[in-house]
Amino acid sequence: MTPPRGNQLDVDVRFLLANERTMLAWLRTALTLLAGGVALVHFAEDRTVLSVVGVGLLLLGTICCVTGYVRYRAAGRAIRAGQLPAAGLGPAVLTAGIVALAVILTAIYSYDQLS
Repeated sequence: MTPPRGNQLDVDVRFLLANERTMLAWLRTALTLLAGGVALVHFAEDRTVLSVVGVGLLLLGTICCVTGYVRYRAAGRAIRAGQLPAAGLGPAVLTAGIVALAVILTAIYSYDQLS
């Protein structure tokens, strides 16, 4: 790595690459949620509740994608400034949404098994 010139910051490229890998993990998670949402909406047929859960998965996938990009940009700026990135609420919101949809799906499945 070349030495810093003037006001350039000497940033370890490993941190930037780790930040990029983290963003790609967010995108993989988003794609998984989107695929699950599409599948659920497609196979729900006339079951409105399952269609709503599928749309919820699509929304969570979209939120995950946007959150990953926003966090990637914020972490990149923080790394270049020699600071720690802010924690943010993205992971907590995504986790709460996934848990809520899992509870709904479990309730639907349990109700179907009892019927």
